[in-house]
Amino acid sequence: MKGLPDVGGAVGRIVATAQNGLEVIRMGGLDTGTEPTPYKVVETEKMFRLRRYFPDDPGDGYAHIILIPPMMVSANVYDVTQENGSVSVLYRHKVIPWVVDFGSPDHEEGGMERTLTDHVVAISRVIDLVRRVTGRDVHLGGYSQGGMFAYQTAAYRRSAGLASVVTFGSPVDVLAALPLGLPAQVAVPGAEFVADNVFNRLWIPSWLARTGFQLADPVKTARSRIDFLRKLHDRDALLPREDQRRFIEQEGWVAWSGPAVAELLRQFVVHNRMMSGGFVIDGDVVSMTEITCPVLAFVGETDDIGQPLAVRGILRAAPAAEVYETAAPVGHFGLVVGSSAGRLTWPTVGEWIQWREGNGDKPEAVTPMQPMSRDSGGSGISWSNRLTYGVGQVAGAGTAVSKELLEAVNSLQRTTLAVATESVRTVPRLFRLGQIQPSTRVSLGKLMSENAKRTPHDEVFLFQDRVLTHSQVNTRINNVVAGLIECGIRPGVHVGLMMDPRPSALVTVAALSRLGAVAVLLSSSDDLPEMLKLAETRVIVADPDHLDRAAAACDRVLVLGGGGSEARAIEQADGEHIVDMEQIDPDRVRLPVWYRPDPGLAGDLAFILFTETQGRLNRWSVTNHRFAMSAFGAAAAAGLSNRDTVYCLPPLHHASGLLTTLGATAAGRSRIALSTGVDPERFAREVRRYGVTVVSYTWNMLSDILDAPDFDPAKLGTVRLFMGSGLTSGQWTRLRRELPAARVLEFFATADGSAILANVDDGKIGSMGRALPETNPVRIAAYDPVAERMEVDKDSGFVREAGPREVGMLVAHAGQRFETAGLVLRDVFRPHDRWEVGGSLFRADADGDLWYMGSAQSVIRSAAGPIYPVPAQQALSMISGVKLAAVYAAGEPGTQVAVAVVTLESGVSSLTPTQIRVGLGELPADQRPHLVWIADSIPLSESFRPLIGKFVERGIPKPGAKVWYQDAEGRYRRYTASAAAGIDWTTGPDRTEEVAE
Repeated sequence: MKGLPDVGGAVGRIVATAQNGLEVIRMGGLDTGTEPTPYKVVETEKMFRLRRYFPDDPGDGYAHIILIPPMMVSANVYDVTQENGSVSVLYRHKVIPWVVDFGSPDHEEGGMERTLTDHVVAISRVIDLVRRVTGRDVHLGGYSQGGMFAYQTAAYRRSAGLASVVTFGSPVDVLAALPLGLPAQVAVPGAEFVADNVFNRLWIPSWLARTGFQLADPVKTARSRIDFLRKLHDRDALLPREDQRRFIEQEGWVAWSGPAVAELLRQFVVHNRMMSGGFVIDGDVVSMTEITCPVLAFVGETDDIGQPLAVRGILRAAPAAEVYETAAPVGHFGLVVGSSAGRLTWPTVGEWIQWREGNGDKPEAVTPMQPMSRDSGGSGISWSNRLTYGVGQVAGAGTAVSKELLEAVNSLQRTTLAVATESVRTVPRLFRLGQIQPSTRVSLGKLMSENAKRTPHDEVFLFQDRVLTHSQVNTRINNVVAGLIECGIRPGVHVGLMMDPRPSALVTVAALSRLGAVAVLLSSSDDLPEMLKLAETRVIVADPDHLDRAAAACDRVLVLGGGGSEARAIEQADGEHIVDMEQIDPDRVRLPVWYRPDPGLAGDLAFILFTETQGRLNRWSVTNHRFAMSAFGAAAAAGLSNRDTVYCLPPLHHASGLLTTLGATAAGRSRIALSTGVDPERFAREVRRYGVTVVSYTWNMLSDILDAPDFDPAKLGTVRLFMGSGLTSGQWTRLRRELPAARVLEFFATADGSAILANVDDGKIGSMGRALPETNPVRIAAYDPVAERMEVDKDSGFVREAGPREVGMLVAHAGQRFETAGLVLRDVFRPHDRWEVGGSLFRADADGDLWYMGSAQSVIRSAAGPIYPVPAQQALSMISGVKLAAVYAAGEPGTQVAVAVVTLESGVSSLTPTQIRVGLGELPADQRPHLVWIADSIPLSESFRPLIGKFVERGIPKPGAKVWYQDAEGRYRRYTASAAAGIDWTTGPDRTEEVAE
């Protein structure tokens, strides 16, 4: 009857709603009956799987395009709908699609450690693979961040092998128009903070990536869900968009690795490197100006993620390229998925490719991109488009906002706050390194200035119960700068420094840096004249205690600081050859017009240190960039903060004193307590007085402290870390036993300064660990110690990389072209790579941790083959009662004898053959010393490194009661006169006599 409700229709709607709803709950969505477009995985590597769509079609005469998804979106984004999907539309336009599938990183080996560089290098390899198969240049396309990858890869390759680049909603000038209209002044500090302090520990799971995308347009998300529920009874109305809905709501999202997020934020948000240039890919500095192939950028007119102004930045970033655009009245996702994409985007791409291939005319929708000024304001989305789009969304959704959405927002805020708070507390201050370029201003002086501005009243120096704040130290630095200028020191001048570790010494080093001069760190050894010659130094700044030694070696000495001989320093001062800088009033010094505080650039020479190899003195030039790598890297590895007090034992002229103590504490804004020498009693007293949390050392500095009769581990309860270089395995083991709450952070730096390694987790005693974050990557090249050259693979012609446990030459990637202190080789492991060779031999264990084997010059070339000295030294140091151990070569190369010289702890008179055999038992027999010699003492350098020159001059020790030799069966026996007579060292100890032990 008229006016009565259609009961049957209502019941049918209810039944249909229930049936469809049950299917959605059980299956995640409605069955559309569509099948994925056929493809075949043609290549699988650790970083990717390469899909070739329509594999049964040979594609004769077809063009080829490689499509890249964003990191957080599934590769299926290019095949969401059967008819309108990109791969199907492109195929109809005679284009074969290849899709890079990075998989879901949380399910891939090493996926959560992936970086942006890994992705770009992988895409570059895919280009080579496809070109090898097709024999022609290819087109490269990418959606959102995938398009950023496409740009970066094109720049990295200098457009080699690329017919064109096509991107969809991919921002280039990121800071011109940030997503959701965020102001740059707010976004940049936040991005820098989370990059440095959050995403080095946190990765983004797929559900969070999905939620973040939906939050970018919450109104549209809410409207879509409401529309879906309203039409749940009408299956036919839902099916055309069901695949797209399921992709957005469930299936289309994958996890995002933390390092990749961090690198994205640092390079392309904080520093906007796609616009400014200078982003780093695989150690190479890259600029978008190197893109020379044609570019087509799709611009979403209502895209609030890849906003038009940011997308159109490609025109200015790549001036050498022909840049075109196609504008579409859609949002971010609509550029690549949905009816608009099927109708406009992908047909236009197909026509573009045919045009570039010479098979058609320019598409009507493609126009040359026009300049768009950042100063004009706005994001590039017109008010008419934004108003139409926004009103339509609100009208469709009403005022309903789903409870699920609000809960997601609250959950996201809580998670972000918790992670940020924890990161501020625990994550070290490792920043800026990845962005340093030759023109970047960075130096010790600048770092001290920044600390003085940030925390002027915090304590920085503790010395003999005196405390100096950042502000006081900064004032003192400026006063010393004035004195140096008064004495004629200018930027670039090499100035020697001979001072004990005390505040005046550290202030002087910083003052030379602030002035732009080069600090030459000198020891008071007999090599001083040679050091001055190697460093081209004609003036020394010395404290009174080193005045006589400095004046004897140099014609001009500037005396600074106190000391026991201050009165004598004043008497000797003549104003020309010897100047007492304490008599200069800095307020009366007129600063010249050329003076600019902290002018040092990353590529500038900052310090000169010295190393000794096989008795030969070597100059070690340290740039500001190298200093920054050590300072920030060590601060990060040690977790230094302003709550730490670092006790400095090493002298400043040692790398541990300058780089990983002074540099690291400045980078971490920690307090530094200065010692006047290694004294066990004073050490224990000052550790407790200063509340020391970190102790720095070199070589055997800790030996006397640990061996002191009144050594009490309980007095070192505040110490959480020992950091330095050269610690023996024996002392390391003892520290673990005596102070289980403290750990050891052992550093290793090659003599040319190209590689910086650290055993960060303290997991393996004696290991040098791995390269510090943000420092040069390292590899081990196969090396023949007899021929003294790296081994070349006969098939490839490149240097062969050493396998696990194989001894080889450590090489460091020479990514910063402005810093090449050592020998630089090109085309080592692959075309166009650059590696610095420092002469240090290492092996890598199964986990990838590195173990030092000695320098190439220290290899003992015996009749039976090469012997590496360091493993034997470390093994001997583990023997109970052994204090120091060193291994050297005696004789001529080819028949050299490996001699180990050891000293014993107080109260230990000798060793037994069994102790020696067991102590060396983990070494192969051919790697054990031929002779073990107990000496009364081993001289030490100022940095407590064993000096074996006199032992080398002596050669093979004479037979005696404190010398043992290894027989042919690997046992150690007393080295008597009769035993010595029966050994031919040119062939080895193959004949022995039974001698009573």
